[in-house]
Amino acid sequence: MNIVLLGAPGAGKGTQAKMLTEKFTIPQISTGDILRAAVANSTTLGLEAKKFMDAGELVPDSVVIGLVKDRLAEDDTVPGFILDGFPRTVAQAEALDSELASLGKMIEAAVAVDVDPEIIVARLTSRRTCRVCGAITSVSAGAVCPKCDGELYLRDDDNETTVRNRLEVYARSTAPLVDYYREKGVLHEVDGDRAVEVVFAELLTALGV
Repeated sequence: MNIVLLGAPGAGKGTQAKMLTEKFTIPQISTGDILRAAVANSTTLGLEAKKFMDAGELVPDSVVIGLVKDRLAEDDTVPGFILDGFPRTVAQAEALDSELASLGKMIEAAVAVDVDPEIIVARLTSRRTCRVCGAITSVSAGAVCPKCDGELYLRDDDNETTVRNRLEVYARSTAPLVDYYREKGVLHEVDGDRAVEVVFAELLTALGV
């Protein structure tokens, strides 16, 4: 099954993607991972992307789409794949559909994980990250990491101003994807403001599993 996961930052789609990966034994694919791998391997597109990244600029859609197409052409995607964090705009979705068609593939399901923005703000601003092991926990853990006793801190991108800005960017550019996939008849919406296992069970039901 070829799946696109949609949802605002902090909606929990990354967690659901990992659970889907384990259940269906298909790869979870994110553009961040693809970019890092392409740059590390010094591929043609990776070197092109690196020029923009080194200059602090956004990597153009044409380069990102090319990288995604190359990744989706790999053997481990034959049984299916989960796209997490891509596409981010309707233009990217249209380009993705075109490239998938050239590979004889298509998006079979788009799952939108819905969570109230104020709940997301509360979730993310209460997160704390360990400076030593990188573990993510809650402010309720105190000042010390429960895994390694390292110092816990609030990441810059988890402060309230930044979180609200990220949600505004999502609403402007990525939320229209919900309508795009609804019009294609492949959209499924699940309430992400529940226990992880409950959300996953509804997600599987939505996918007809």
